[in-house]
Amino acid sequence: MSRRNRPTKNKITPDAKYQNVIVSELINRIMKSGKKSTAERIVYGALTTIEQGESKAPVGVLEQAVRNATPQLEVKSRRVGGANYQVPIEVRPERGISLAFRWIIAAAKARSGKSMAEKLASELRDAAKGEGATIKKRDDTHRMAEANRAFAHYRW
Repeated sequence: MSRRNRPTKNKITPDAKYQNVIVSELINRIMKSGKKSTAERIVYGALTTIEQGESKAPVGVLEQAVRNATPQLEVKSRRVGGANYQVPIEVRPERGISLAFRWIIAAAKARSGKSMAEKLASELRDAAKGEGATIKKRDDTHRMAEANRAFAHYRW
């Protein structure tokens, strides 16, 4: 059973500096209360920090970090006959990227001290290497899905 009139997905325009959609999406995710210039300053500051610290391109590091942080499976609660089961389901690509951004930003905010740009830069660097809080979150999500594989037949 499908619903009618699916809303059309807005196309995100690439950002001004790197001409990249992922950078633009990250800026939009960090933005609060419509303060885009502040969000741009944070993201561009983080990418500049990455560029100075590494020999690789900062956008490449960002893309690698998002790729590493994107989950393949997650669990959803499903009620069956009075009992709630954590049913593992595959993550759609858009949702996977969305979760990756959410986890990266949350992990960066949770880091201590320094400016948000520096915290974001170090979190992106860690995620690109396959370590850090973001990757731990993804692994926990996968572990949870793996543990509840017995309930996969409740998928809808």
